[in-house]
Amino acid sequence: MGLLALLRKLKSTQEKDLRILLLGLDNAGKTTLLKFLASEEITNVAPTQGFNIKTVQSAGFRLNVWDIGGQRKIRPYWKNYFENTDILLYVIDSADRKRFEETGMELQELLEEDKLHGVPLLVFANKQDLLNSAPASDIAEGLNLLKIRDRPWQIQAASALTGEGIKDGMEWVIKTVKKK
Repeated sequence: MGLLALLRKLKSTQEKDLRILLLGLDNAGKTTLLKFLASEEITNVAPTQGFNIKTVQSAGFRLNVWDIGGQRKIRPYWKNYFENTDILLYVIDSADRKRFEETGMELQELLEEDKLHGVPLLVFANKQDLLNSAPASDIAEGLNLLKIRDRPWQIQAASALTGEGIKDGMEWVIKTVKKK
């Protein structure tokens, strides 16, 4: 085997890097979800004031996950992270019904961004472990997700605290990226 053939073989077996943008309102559970993905301790999670970056290996992919704080004063800076995004993960606190309208408006603005045009969207309907959480189907309807036609999308009931639904959501991410 020649050097060129060897290099091609090495290149084809290397992991593919994916840039994943993790957004949502403050207190939605983004950092807890990220820590769960990275198999880190989730007992003490503080609000993200800037951003966190973690790299997670999954199914031959290296997922570079950018968790950006969701406080109102930080949201205008989200646009600085849109470039080269492969997947948009949007996390919603399913139990905070008072903020559904606000989170819906933020998500709609993201979907209208040129730099995110066509980027697959996974919405985690987080905190499903709480008794007063809204079902993912109700959230999908309230956010008009069924009208999205310009990108693949999925809503996934989840609990970042227990891990429920997270694996299913990430499997959708990998399957969606492999189709591209």
